[in-house]
Amino acid sequence: MSDMNENASAYAGQRATGEAIERGDGELGVEALLARIGQSAAARTATGTGTEPGAGAGADPRASGARGDADADTGGVAGRSGAGTDPYANAPTAPFGAGAGDDTGDDTGAGTDPVVGAQPAPGAPAGPDAHGLAVVVAATAGRFVPGGHLSPDTDFFDAGGTSVGAVELVAALEDELGMEIDLDEVFADARPRSLAVRWLATAGTTAALSAPGVPAVPPAARTPAPATGTTRTARAADTPPLPVPAPPSVLAPVPGTSPASAPGSSPAPATDTPFVPSPRVPSGATATARTSGGGTPYTTARPEDLDQILADLSLADRLPWTGSPEPLPPRRILLTGATGFLGGHLLLDLLRHSDAHVHCLVRAADEEAATARLGEALKSHRLPWSAEIRRRVTVLPGDIRRPRLGLSDSGWNELAHELDSIVGVAAAVDFLRGYQSLRQSNVIGALTLAELAATGPPKPLHHISSIAVFNEVGIASMGEDDPLAHADRLVAGYDQTKWAAEVALRRARDHGLIVTAMRPGGIGGHTRTGAHNPQDLSSGLIAAFGRFRTVPAFRCLNAAPVDWVSRVAAAVICEPDAWGFDYNLTGVPNTLDDVVRDMAFGGMHVRVQDWDEWRTGVLARLEAEPVPELDFLTRVLRSPTALKLCEATLKGPAAGGERTAALVEALGLRPATRYDARAQLRTFERLAEDGLARLPDKDDQPYLWFSETTEGAVGPAGAGAGADTPCSMALTLSIASMHQLVQERRVDVGGELVCAAAHPAPLLVEHGDVWIRPEEGIPQRHGMRHQLLRYRMTLCDADGGRWWLEGHKYARARRDVWRQTRALSVEIGREGEPASLTGELVVPADSYVRDQIDGIKVDPRLTGREKRAAKLTWLAWFGAEMGRGLLGPFTRAAADLLDLRRTLTPSERHR
Repeated sequence: MSDMNENASAYAGQRATGEAIERGDGELGVEALLARIGQSAAARTATGTGTEPGAGAGADPRASGARGDADADTGGVAGRSGAGTDPYANAPTAPFGAGAGDDTGDDTGAGTDPVVGAQPAPGAPAGPDAHGLAVVVAATAGRFVPGGHLSPDTDFFDAGGTSVGAVELVAALEDELGMEIDLDEVFADARPRSLAVRWLATAGTTAALSAPGVPAVPPAARTPAPATGTTRTARAADTPPLPVPAPPSVLAPVPGTSPASAPGSSPAPATDTPFVPSPRVPSGATATARTSGGGTPYTTARPEDLDQILADLSLADRLPWTGSPEPLPPRRILLTGATGFLGGHLLLDLLRHSDAHVHCLVRAADEEAATARLGEALKSHRLPWSAEIRRRVTVLPGDIRRPRLGLSDSGWNELAHELDSIVGVAAAVDFLRGYQSLRQSNVIGALTLAELAATGPPKPLHHISSIAVFNEVGIASMGEDDPLAHADRLVAGYDQTKWAAEVALRRARDHGLIVTAMRPGGIGGHTRTGAHNPQDLSSGLIAAFGRFRTVPAFRCLNAAPVDWVSRVAAAVICEPDAWGFDYNLTGVPNTLDDVVRDMAFGGMHVRVQDWDEWRTGVLARLEAEPVPELDFLTRVLRSPTALKLCEATLKGPAAGGERTAALVEALGLRPATRYDARAQLRTFERLAEDGLARLPDKDDQPYLWFSETTEGAVGPAGAGAGADTPCSMALTLSIASMHQLVQERRVDVGGELVCAAAHPAPLLVEHGDVWIRPEEGIPQRHGMRHQLLRYRMTLCDADGGRWWLEGHKYARARRDVWRQTRALSVEIGREGEPASLTGELVVPADSYVRDQIDGIKVDPRLTGREKRAAKLTWLAWFGAEMGRGLLGPFTRAAADLLDLRRTLTPSERHR
């Protein structure tokens, strides 16, 4: 295996057919990328600035890594091959993620820093040393990480930096060093050395000289500029190579990573070339406009990211050959990402629907901390963490970013021979960070699991990928067996890493490994518990739709609830006949019409806008009224790179899932249904509770309303004489949404009360509610009066005095049913005082049908069909509730008549 990467051109021809299938025909393919790399290597050899593959001289330490959060337990970056070497250079065997030796981050080579893309011409004034600038940047960035210190070669996010800290870092670099760096550049690759190199390449030497504290290097200490086309330069000849230990493993190392350390600790710096300036694209460019065959412009990925993707794909070819696993349901499963949203639900489904014992890899310092973290994560997703679950779960402290998962050699070997299935859910989900910042967890982590699957007895690997592998703007189809997006058209780092991981694991299949790829789309909240992932893009978009009542014009939303995605994934893992295929776990897609109709049914009438108008409006409203829970969405909508991901998501076609549907039917699982208003009900309530969304309320346009007029008389409370003072009410009853009815059984009330006994002028209703069958119609007192409706209102008179009114409509086992639905017993009193007036008000028989049936009004923004549906829905629901309320006392009376007991209760004697 040592010589398989020596000739990049030969390698390109060997893989051309497979790559055509993996990427789709046309445009920039892997063969073209390989040819370009081969030409660069030839140019370096011709000019003498490079080294032979595998040479240790010129290796430059580079650190990397990032911390992951959203749906997974991991995050991170790995480095690249040493300076002056080809990405496919041979190296001693080591585990995936293993580095070439310890690196303290001190780079004191006398020669030119290999990551500097351009060198001053002979005789030019002395310029700043890239390493010196990197040290200054690292010192500045260290103030915004928890440890207070950052190595020049360590990723800012891996050291604990946050998105807010990244914003502060950009401001500090500009204020203190005069370095104007775009925030997107920090997210793309947050290593101080890479930031320094990219800034030098774009700002130029003259600007760099003004940076305070940046040492200048005399021209004599620099290496002559490389010839045209050279992409890397070699370190000075007197720089000794780094020692390269060779741990016992069949796999070649992942260039640019470091040896494992104790679980829970920060990843150590790793050797890497963080930035490779393209000979044809300016170093500072992050994306380039190109034109497809049909003349449609599109945006390309950064050349250095494409080079790194190409190098990462080759790592799968270093996996050992393996046989097929036994086709039996798993008994011992390794699950990564169990602390994430999907991973936690998948853990519970594996325990519910199999007899397997599950080993959960959790990033923590020790087993106790890992167990506590897993338990807290499950509880946060409203999942149980009982003694029975703990009995069938073994928690392993480790890290998917580390070589051999951060386990000891004995722990790795024991796990390799004990397991019979591996499930990889862990991933760093961040739509702002670049490929370099995410690849360690999303790509190298997946290959580490493949290495574990091929070590010892063969084991199937079940990889949770993403529909993001199709996130190319303008892609024609997204079927389970359709070609993936073109790699050069994926701009967001998350999309690139998910694509690279899936393509690399496809290559692993050529080595005999059984790999199953499952691609969820947007993962919605649980249909019963309402648990949701607040950092999921689909959740953020839905929350914005409901909060601001606007929707961007989109084609399809490929989203499914987490309980369905998890259940189908568990079925695939436990069914041997389902192994080795690709599945789209996207459910039934929602169209724009579906979303608008569902939200209108819920009382949230939205306006459709084009994408740019919607984005501008949402950002303006979030700036005017900040919502901390939607900060991540604000950052996404401001990021040009993340916007490409959003655009591809909203403009993409419906994902096909024929194989998934056939499997679901064959196993007798619940078929996929559209993630509609009913399925989202509990989730939307949780979103509102968490401050992400806003449910309809009285301030919104009513969904449906009608008037009610009552007439009668009241008298002093407690007086023996009958009520003789005329009293009437003219009310408007309304509902803001059907959700209000289904969940609260409540109607909003407005209007006025005319009662001379209370005040000469009408009393206006400030706040009022009507509950239908309150407390399920249970009688307030022992007897036969069952509650039908309960009125509660706060009123205000012309003098500013405040009053209260409470009324009830009761059902009795009597023949005057029609009157029972119209008669309202009322009590009226001043605020803070007991009732001073009581009486009965009745809805006139001639106005009941006219006002409350024929007079129903519906939101004029609805179509005629939707208006009719709204009326019929209200009448059917209200009629059913009133029928149940009226039936209650008759049922109870019938039960009393059939009771054959000889001793009657006092109430029965009275009746």
